[in-house]
Amino acid sequence: MTLLSHLRSHADPNAPHLDRITPAAAMPDGVVDIYGAHLADTTRPLITIGDTPAALSFTSPSRVSIRVPDGSISGDVVVRIHDHHSNSLPLNVAVPIADNLHPIASPAVDSEGNIYATFSGTRGQDVPVSIFRIDRDYQMRPFVRGLQNASALAFGPNGHLYCSSRSEGTVYRINPDGASVQFAEGMGIATGLAFDDSGNLYVGDRSGTIFKLDTQGSVFVFATLEPSVSAYHLAFLSDGTLLVTGPTTSSNEAIHAISPDGEVSTWYRGLGRPQGMAIDTQDNVYVAASLHGERGIIRITPQREASVVLSGAGLVGLAFTERGEAVLATNSALYTVDLGVEGRLSR
Repeated sequence: MTLLSHLRSHADPNAPHLDRITPAAAMPDGVVDIYGAHLADTTRPLITIGDTPAALSFTSPSRVSIRVPDGSISGDVVVRIHDHHSNSLPLNVAVPIADNLHPIASPAVDSEGNIYATFSGTRGQDVPVSIFRIDRDYQMRPFVRGLQNASALAFGPNGHLYCSSRSEGTVYRINPDGASVQFAEGMGIATGLAFDDSGNLYVGDRSGTIFKLDTQGSVFVFATLEPSVSAYHLAFLSDGTLLVTGPTTSSNEAIHAISPDGEVSTWYRGLGRPQGMAIDTQDNVYVAASLHGERGIIRITPQREASVVLSGAGLVGLAFTERGEAVLATNSALYTVDLGVEGRLSR
């Protein structure tokens, strides 16, 4: 918007006025709410994100809801009714960076900013490439072949990538050249992975067990939980508490907390189908889930206050890069968006 049009919008008492957009970020096809005044009358407003018109899903004088169209990019949102137009507010829109994937959990990011994601496949399916690497310029290349049902990814303190196989119940260690060696086996339907600060690896067997593996790959039972219908997802808070999500048949699901000595408690309850998590430097937890019927990325503060920070369906996980971007995984593609978050690299 030019300075002249900005001044005109404020000089026009009948012009729409925008107070806020929530959430302030969305996937293509996500829904955001715009709050303000004079947003609609008997004429449907024209709402644009940058130069792209957005479809309306709800209108009232004080709130309108729009669905973010495919192909949109981040830009200013403006509401127009007749010859009147509003002030503008920014909306961040996630853009695709890789497709033809099949992740079932969060991607992983190495210290150089390369992103790793799986093509997991259906149970027992052999696929040409198990793990892809997407470099900082978003060029996608095959990285690992021959792992059946590659599931979760995590980087260890030694800089090696680790990958679980839900069909084999194994965890593989991946060398920098993409060669894989079996690190441990016998862990049921192995899904989520996370490392603690001492280098121990935790593995979620979705049938109900969280395993702890020492640095030599010896396997111990760490805790037991309710079985998941899809997968466990693991992440550590800075105080050493292990958080676990695992969708069940409930519509009021929890993030479980497991203390360093294996005691299980409920860290937060009230989510729908919680999946992959990432944590920022302030210990805010970001999880792909639903909150009060809205699907997307939910932020939960250390005080257990939850809000939707990105609207979007089909998300299975996320990770942060050292550049401050969030990498979002659906079950077929990766997207990136700026959430204004200083995240911790996945481990």
